[in-house]
Amino acid sequence: MVNLRAKPYYLDDEAIQWVEQTIASMALDEKIGQLFVNMGASRTEEYLSQVLRDYKFGAVRYNPGPAVAVHEQNRILQENSKIPLLIASNAEAGGNGACTDGTYVGFPIKLGAAADSQWAYEMGRISGVESSAIGCNWAFAPVVDLLLNWRNPIISNRAFGADPDLVLEYGKAYLRGMAESGVACAMKHFPGDGVDERDHHLSSSVNSMTIEEWDATFGKVYSGMIEAGVQSVMVGHIMMPAYQRFFSPATKDSELLPASLCKELTTDLLKGKLGFNGLVVTDASHMVGMTCAMPRRLVLPTAIAAGCDLFLFFNDPEEDLAWMKEGYEKGIITEARLIEALRAILGTKAALGLHKKAKKDIVEPAETALKRIGLPENKAIAAQVTDQAITLVKNTQEGILPVTPERYKRVLIIPVKGPMNPAASIFGGGGTPPWELFAEELRKAGHDVEIFESAIDKLLKLPEAERAKGLMNMYAGKAPISGLTGKYDLIINVAQVVGGMQPVERVSWPASKGTPDLPWYVHEIPTILISFSTPFLLPDAPAVKCVINAYDARPATIAATAAKIARGEEGFKGVSPVDVFCGFPDTRI
Repeated sequence: MVNLRAKPYYLDDEAIQWVEQTIASMALDEKIGQLFVNMGASRTEEYLSQVLRDYKFGAVRYNPGPAVAVHEQNRILQENSKIPLLIASNAEAGGNGACTDGTYVGFPIKLGAAADSQWAYEMGRISGVESSAIGCNWAFAPVVDLLLNWRNPIISNRAFGADPDLVLEYGKAYLRGMAESGVACAMKHFPGDGVDERDHHLSSSVNSMTIEEWDATFGKVYSGMIEAGVQSVMVGHIMMPAYQRFFSPATKDSELLPASLCKELTTDLLKGKLGFNGLVVTDASHMVGMTCAMPRRLVLPTAIAAGCDLFLFFNDPEEDLAWMKEGYEKGIITEARLIEALRAILGTKAALGLHKKAKKDIVEPAETALKRIGLPENKAIAAQVTDQAITLVKNTQEGILPVTPERYKRVLIIPVKGPMNPAASIFGGGGTPPWELFAEELRKAGHDVEIFESAIDKLLKLPEAERAKGLMNMYAGKAPISGLTGKYDLIINVAQVVGGMQPVERVSWPASKGTPDLPWYVHEIPTILISFSTPFLLPDAPAVKCVINAYDARPATIAATAAKIARGEEGFKGVSPVDVFCGFPDTRI
């Protein structure tokens, strides 16, 4: 049973009485509705009032938007909800996860490279200030996954690093920062992402560690965060055979389940062995790691029966509510489990003090609250993180740095991209491509810069009837080395390789021969590779001797990187929090 007097609730008699009386006063449909986190389709008062009336959900996670719009949405929600709502932001990298005009501090991997958990505290503090300002009281953060498999396409820049001690230190620092604004945290993604190379948005995913391996890594992180008082856990759609079989030794392969549907992982391990007493929410219920396990009719009640207290997102509200209720009526969700889930949900609301406030006072008035969005002193933190984080991860070509116009007047920039994916530019920050911004920075410094246009891009400009012939010429194309060395003093490969919910996050090299967009020329002309996204480009370009990880493609990061290469090695302060060499010997040479 949930202990509302203990960590992380610490409720007094009055608050416990509110929880119990509220549960006792609820009709069955209200109890079932409380189990859901809604994702709204509109911010109009008419829509929001209607869905609250019809579906009676217990929590909200909204689509991104400007602070003024999200604030108004949250005001309407709280003033029209019979029971106060948990309203979640997705503040993984700063207040920009709460509202689009919030403050970006840095992807977790960037903070890890900055090598000081103070930055994680600042990210939590700023995220808390801006989340609470617009009426959010819950954050789907911090990410406490361990980036152990460089082929994993979804955790990539979302984890602080690979070392459990570092991740725990940073996770606790983030938690402290959030606590200053009274925002609850949901650490994710239990039982731990970053081991499989697959993305549970797209397929099944498995944490394949042994019990001993998990206890020493992910288990250490989760235990430490629970001890530190984290209020909630987001359970991923990730299987963990070792622990499921520890609690149920006869489990067959066909009976393995993602943690979000697995009692052995969510109840026996998380709540039992690790002693977590707080709120448990599933990861998004449209993800294939969950939906492929069983029919949705069973997914809904099975998640609650397994130990999850909140179910993240309706597919179709009418259908999902009916199936959740059917699961209760058929005994998949027992009465005791339903009441326990409601105690965790309402207990978290009481721990946030929502039960003591009038509906109109839960969300602070806009005229004062919105002044806390995008404060200059908070935006300045991002610049400090960038300065500390940019990492010279490899430099085995003596004397290649610094990059100055006197040494390298003529520079060729090669755009390096990942898999074709319409969402990639969104996940990478959108806007002007980093190679164009970087070229402009070098031009301002006095370099003559050309941006390479690939043969494929040229082909696409040809009339359709001429493309086949052009393609054959591309495959046969070769050029003298003097064509490069006679024209350029330096080649810089500028990369933005973003998976964006694709099966891989790898460089998409061209199929041409001898063209500059494949780095075959590292012994002929000085060559640098800069990644403005994933830290794991070396396996796809092991021969490049000078490699820099900058972690994001924001204009300020690009400008800072250009300034650092002009200063030389002493300009780089970052320490990689992952194995950028990915275990290969050739990547180090």
